[in-house]
Amino acid sequence: MAKSVHSRATIYDVARMAGVHPSTVSRAFSTPGRVNTGTKKRIDEAAAELKYLANPFARALPTGRTTTLGLLIPKTQNPAFYDVICAAQRVAASRDYALSLQMSSAGAGTRSGAGPRLMETVDGLLLVSPDMDDDTIRELADAKPIVLVNREVQGVPSVLPDISIGLNQAFRSLAASGHREIAFVAAPGDSWMSRRRWEGASVAATWLRLRLHKVYATKDSTGGGRGAARSVRACGATAVVADSDLLAIGLMQELQAAGLGIPDHLSIIGSDDILAAEFTSPPLSTIRSSLNACAAQASALLLDIIHGASALDTVITVETEFVMRGSSGRLNSM
Repeated sequence: MAKSVHSRATIYDVARMAGVHPSTVSRAFSTPGRVNTGTKKRIDEAAAELKYLANPFARALPTGRTTTLGLLIPKTQNPAFYDVICAAQRVAASRDYALSLQMSSAGAGTRSGAGPRLMETVDGLLLVSPDMDDDTIRELADAKPIVLVNREVQGVPSVLPDISIGLNQAFRSLAASGHREIAFVAAPGDSWMSRRRWEGASVAATWLRLRLHKVYATKDSTGGGRGAARSVRACGATAVVADSDLLAIGLMQELQAAGLGIPDHLSIIGSDDILAAEFTSPPLSTIRSSLNACAAQASALLLDIIHGASALDTVITVETEFVMRGSSGRLNSM
């Protein structure tokens, strides 16, 4: 008979209904490969009928594992991180792991911050674009398995976009369209990835003999992009590469409100390829970073490490690409 709705089914209830010892039920949930298929099926059917929910923290007592991955992402308006969450959730679920999500505010990446607190309840941690210093990240990695996304630290496994490919394609497209003065609109905070983008943009501009101007936004948002418009116009650039699509969209909105045509008067290119990039007017050209692919590979790598794989110096790169849409094009000679 099924349990009352007022009481929660236990592992002993599942064992009784399936006709097995409670230790067999425990193995079926923690290490299913050690239980034969027929027995596992009976246990699963009993658990479903009883609406049994495994408690990962109780399970961690004898095994030392919670079958939970931690995901720490920056507190940001950038919707690109939504794809990261979805990809990590999908991979975790495919391996019967739960995902515990936490956001960290800028400047909160310390030894007593969100990362260390999250580590207490998970088997391993995905750190996405962390603002922690390298030593703090290494200390966390000494305690439990960690994989970085969108950041590289020597001695810690990481998965990151190879931004040089997409940047080179974008700058070659601008050069071929007659642009010679390019502005790079950087997000505030001087993040690791923002520095990499600036370095990649500088290399591409030097190789193509283009003049590159750096403009800082006050926020990584559409408002930050709008605020950067005056500086972009003042530097004399005819094209812009922005640190994010949000910055690029805000810049486009402000310039259009001032009566400037896009791309007739200024070509604009973003970074990340968020969903909204296709629905601006004109549609936004952008450098697709495939953070969802990075997160999926990082999640799979983290699970492999948790289960014994060695990946101390592993660095996996995912190719980026320039997606040309209507916001960039040939320089208007007017």
